[in-house]
Amino acid sequence: MPPSRNSPADEQQHMHLAQYNVARLVAPLDDPRIADFVADLERINTLGDRSPGFVWRLQGEDGTSTDVRVGDDDAVIVNLTVWESIEALFEYTYHSGHVELFRRRREWFDQPTAPHLVLWWIPAGAIPTVTESQARLDHLRAHGPTAHAFTVKHRFAMPATALLENA
Repeated sequence: MPPSRNSPADEQQHMHLAQYNVARLVAPLDDPRIADFVADLERINTLGDRSPGFVWRLQGEDGTSTDVRVGDDDAVIVNLTVWESIEALFEYTYHSGHVELFRRRREWFDQPTAPHLVLWWIPAGAIPTVTESQARLDHLRAHGPTAHAFTVKHRFAMPATALLENA
């Protein structure tokens, strides 16, 4: 599936940032305790799709990724996106309407006991798979932040080879 939006930056920057996170719901998606989260998914996804630096996101037939499963726990949902930069992802996450949902996450999701978000650099135009993304998260959990799998707090710069190509 191709990226949903290309930008002039794609021609200048040969790497993009993949972001994957998992969360365990406190109740099934049709439970009233999760209703506000479910009701806001379309708005938040549209906001992300229109945010500067957004490239692509995983989505099912309903436009969300709530039907994608990893492992055998049906309460675990995933989010997989691609961005032009860490800064673009950060702006969307913490300085847009997304922050409203982010602040309420404890109402809908169990408190994680292990890293639940991972970042890594990919060639522009590449689309990460859920299997690859879960492997990156597993690597982060086993080895901590590295250039292969890192976090927003422990960032790694775009690989030097990509920077040389852009010079």
